[in-house]
Amino acid sequence: MSLISLDNTITIALTVTDRHASAAWYQEMLGFETAYHADEAGWSELQTKTPGVTIGLGEQARPAPGNCVPVFGIADLDSGRAKLEQANVRFDGDTEVIEGMVKTATFYDPDGNALMLAEDLTGES
Repeated sequence: MSLISLDNTITIALTVTDRHASAAWYQEMLGFETAYHADEAGWSELQTKTPGVTIGLGEQARPAPGNCVPVFGIADLDSGRAKLEQANVRFDGDTEVIEGMVKTATFYDPDGNALMLAEDLTGES
């Protein structure tokens, strides 16, 4: 049994210089559907052909190709983070919250690979 319970979703986060242009490329070349552009957050998401798997595009002035961060959906990020921290998993700073959108926390595996937990806040009232 795992320490925390993840949702049945994963977002593969990539950095790009122009989210809209990149989204169009993924749509044209791979047939992915643009789910949304969150311009205020510098973020776009595309649905892949695999259920529960999306590509997230984070806009950066200097993207870091090859620096891919798998983002795992979780219903209660605070609880999951607390359990992982109790197991001495290292996190990168505080949990970030974009109100009405998402709560995220970056953590590392034993080899220093970045991973992220994300709690969907779009359904909150």
